[in-house]
Amino acid sequence: MKIVLSICTIILFSTCGLKPQNKYLTYQNIGILSDMSSRIDNKPPKDIDEISNILQFFENECVRPGEKIGDRSCIFFSTFSEKVIATIDIGQIKNLGEKQQFINSTGKYRDKGLAHRIDDFELKVKSAYSNTRNKGLDLISILIEKIENEPIIKKDTFFTTEGIDTTFVSYDNHIYIFTDGYLEYLNKGANSQFFFGLTEINKVRNYCINNSVDIGKALEIDSSLCLPLHRCNKNQQIHLHVLETHERDKNDVLQTYKHPTGLRDNEILEAVWRKWAKGSGFKSFEWKKY
Repeated sequence: MKIVLSICTIILFSTCGLKPQNKYLTYQNIGILSDMSSRIDNKPPKDIDEISNILQFFENECVRPGEKIGDRSCIFFSTFSEKVIATIDIGQIKNLGEKQQFINSTGKYRDKGLAHRIDDFELKVKSAYSNTRNKGLDLISILIEKIENEPIIKKDTFFTTEGIDTTFVSYDNHIYIFTDGYLEYLNKGANSQFFFGLTEINKVRNYCINNSVDIGKALEIDSSLCLPLHRCNKNQQIHLHVLETHERDKNDVLQTYKHPTGLRDNEILEAVWRKWAKGSGFKSFEWKKY
């Protein structure tokens, strides 16, 4: 019987000129993680301002109230020591009419739509920065744990309309990490594989000086200077962004550095993070000073 129905469907398509139509849609899934180990004392307002910029991008470029219909983008904020603190997930609203009311803050969502949720999101970020103190976190191990075991990555999917047309939905998964890039943590004795602090930075610096090579070459030659790689299938779906605002070897008053160009802490940390991200299979990597 199923075979007969399939043949009839093919004949109907061929006689009526109907052809299945495929549609491809891409949405953004943006995660913001703050390590809180040194953000409080090292210019925290800059973090809050930058997170506000990411929120504006989410609203004006992804969701686009008043312009776009049926968006499914998502944004969330968390510290490394906690689960998700704030989130806005447009995809959770399945009914298109309700979704548009939420996006445009109209109807049943007049006082509790997207505009309200963005304000609430920013308040929760400010509260976290005011009240959270986490000295010495094992940052990369926690990042790995979150990627592997928490639902922070959205998978591509598809659905059909009336059994004919197919819509393919894909997500650009972005994780923004707010940190100074240093990877010291308190319990090194329990797990030292991802530790990378001043001692390790100096090892890279001294290797470069003693062997007359740049940072990239040093990391290529001697793998012991690098972070151990951690490959995970989910990494292939993630655009990783590391944003830092504090350089310990820089004098902000005099605008001078302890070390020459090519051997500064920030340059070494960027190279180490970049090699780790590339080798661990992340879709892309950005290191941003701001």
